[in-house]
Amino acid sequence: MIKIENLGFGYKKDVPVLKNISMTLEDGKIYGLLGENGVGKTTLLTLLCGLKEVNTGVIDVDGQDPFKRLPSFLQNLYYLPDEVAEVNMTAIDYAKVTGIFWPKFQMDIFLEIMKVFEVPEDHKMNKMSAGQLKKTYISFALACNTKYLFLDEPTNGLDIPSKTKFRSSIMKYTPDDATIVISTHQVRDLENIIDPIVILDRQDVLLNASIEEISDKLFFDYGTELKQGDLYSEQLPGGFIQVYPNTTGLESKVNIEALFNAVHNHKDLVKGLFQNK
Repeated sequence: MIKIENLGFGYKKDVPVLKNISMTLEDGKIYGLLGENGVGKTTLLTLLCGLKEVNTGVIDVDGQDPFKRLPSFLQNLYYLPDEVAEVNMTAIDYAKVTGIFWPKFQMDIFLEIMKVFEVPEDHKMNKMSAGQLKKTYISFALACNTKYLFLDEPTNGLDIPSKTKFRSSIMKYTPDDATIVISTHQVRDLENIIDPIVILDRQDVLLNASIEEISDKLFFDYGTELKQGDLYSEQLPGGFIQVYPNTTGLESKVNIEALFNAVHNHKDLVKGLFQNK
């Protein structure tokens, strides 16, 4: 389990990127980390894996401080950044040389996922297309079989079939007790697998709730007429989507893009709804 308490971080003095961030990330969940550009999503991921040190507050990962970067900590996590390195070796050689740092790395799984993505393992990584390179790193990340997996915009550069294969691979090849955090702007690529949803602001966690909790507190109305009192509305082909506080107890299908906009339009109101859950 990951516990974040009163986290503060800035690259320059008196210019905070994150301020007073607190939340808990539980085992066995695939978190979707959402937020506007510049709110610190990538920064938070690098803090979680110990690449940066917090200025204030605490990050506790199963009783360990990530910034100490102890081998016992590092062997249980993998961080995949948005931009990945073009390495002058074949994919299979990279996996052989690098996989030894993760005790649970499985070469057969790496090759299996590479085959799913239709990327030849004997191709040099610095000669691959951007999409092939991203799929190679995704295959490697999943084959490491870690308890903590942090992915920053993993579907960037993937075509539509590959995005489908990515979703299937996440569900098939990650441990049941893994804590997975996926930072993304492409919510439609991932809306069927991310649950809970975390919406981050520079000085707050606006939302950290499961899809079930969101459906319990908010109602997503897919109709043909606009109604009064919505938190967010958007015209769609054939009608509208509107978001309201759920006062009837009825279930509805959560639309993550509409949720994100509703939260940002009414930060205090929505946060209050979920604090009282």
